[in-house]
This record gives sequence, structure tokens and C-alpha cells, in this order.
Amino acid sequence: MRIKEALDFGAKQLKKYPNPRKEAALLLGFLLKKDRKWLLLNENELLKEDVKFFELVKKRVGGEPLEYILQEVSFYSKSFKINKGVLIPRPETELLVDEALKIVQSIQNPNIVEVGTGSGVIAIMLALLKPDAKIVATDISIKALANAKENAILHNVQDKITFVHCEYLDSVVGNFDLLVSNPPYISSRAVLEEHVLREPHEALFGGKIGTEVLCTLIQKANKAFVKAIACEMGYDQKEFMRLALEAIGAKEIHFYKDLAGLDRGFSAKLRE
Repeated sequence: MRIKEALDFGAKQLKKYPNPRKEAALLLGFLLKKDRKWLLLNENELLKEDVKFFELVKKRVGGEPLEYILQEVSFYSKSFKINKGVLIPRPETELLVDEALKIVQSIQNPNIVEVGTGSGVIAIMLALLKPDAKIVATDISIKALANAKENAILHNVQDKITFVHCEYLDSVVGNFDLLVSNPPYISSRAVLEEHVLREPHEALFGGKIGTEVLCTLIQKANKAFVKAIACEMGYDQKEFMRLALEAIGAKEIHFYKDLAGLDRGFSAKLRE
């Protein structure tokens, strides 16, 4: 089988996805460690690894997220490793990094804590974009923390981030200028696509309503003497979260939208 024939086969098998030809090229490029330009220029070359390619295509047809297969995800125009069993970062979460930066940009040597770091992309981007920041990143998942540490080393910020295995802020000591988090906020009653359900459920579902983890998080942040908070949330949770923030006396409450124009997150000042 030649490379062009393999790509044709892959595209046909992957037709349920929006861009099957691109997906087939990504899978074959991953296998051969070549880019799409190389595949195009060498489409008449014989493919010796056809069996392995068929196996990758079969995984994707079966609903395996492409990022897990490629073991890579792009975030903030940078490449990060992503391991199976760790939440795959979404493009809209880049907006949360922007929101966090607005809060700490004018603070010298800010102390930041991220709750639920997952693959570490938020903490790592903050470490890169605000080099004087001191960051603590927590997660309840040992697997996620291992992935985050791997990415911190990849981007040479391992000395700027302290990773802690705990729930919320339970094992964290200190005062923080900002708590940032992309917590689970999907209702457990929601019907999700098959490929999304391949991701860790504890990183997706925030309770029956969906806002339970968010509400617990802002209450714990308030008790821990965190000065400001920035979180991602569900598109339909704005008014609920406004009431929850007002209930703890938060000031300067701000909600931001994603690129689709949907409510996607908030920031607020908890104290001076």
C-alpha cells in the first residue's frame, strides 16, 4: 500500500468526523514522525507500517480522542503532552489564562494557586507569561500531576511551579493573590458525545446541577484568604454564579464570553 492509498483508506474510515482527510494525515504523520507536507510530497512511497496505521485508525473510529492517540495537544500556540486519563485542554480555556493575567499583571511576584491543574497548561502558561509569579498547582489525580510535571519540564518552568496532590486547597498553605481554576462544571445529567466520555469523569462533572464544585471552590477560596479568583464555567451558569459570588461578598465581579459569544467564565475580587 502506498501513502496516498493509506490516506484514502483512513479518510473513508473516518468519514464521521468533520475533516477525515486531515485526521488520517495526522495519524499517519504521527506514526511516521513526518508532517503533512512530507506526506503530500511522498504520497507514492510504499507504506511499510500499514498494520500499525490501521490500528490507529481503528482506535479513532472507535471514539478514542485524537489527542490521546497523538499524545499531544496544542494550547496557547504551544505543544503539550497529554496522557490518557487526563482532561484534554480546550481552546476556550486560553481565555481563562488571559483573565488571570489581567488580575496579576501589575502585581510584583504574585502568588497564584491553580486548583485542578490537569495537564498543567494553565499554570505553565502563567509561569511563562508572568515569569516573576510563584505558582502552586493542585490536583486530586496522581496521573494528572505526573502529566503536568512532565509538561512543566518540557517548557522549562519546573522550578516555578509547586505541584501538590490534594483536593481543592486542603494541603496548601499560604496567602494568594489569585486562585485560578477550570473545575468540573458539567451537570451529571448532561448527555455528552462519546469521545468526551473517554476523558476522566471527575474532571468533567461538577454535580447534579453542575455548579456544586464551583460553589465549594469559591467558598474555600474565601476562607483561605485568597484575594481574587478566576474560573471557567458553563455557558448557562452566569446568574447562578453571580448570586454565589455576591453571597460571599465578592466585589468587581466580571463575566467573560468565549469566541462563540457564550458566557464562559468569571473573575472577582474577594478582599483587598
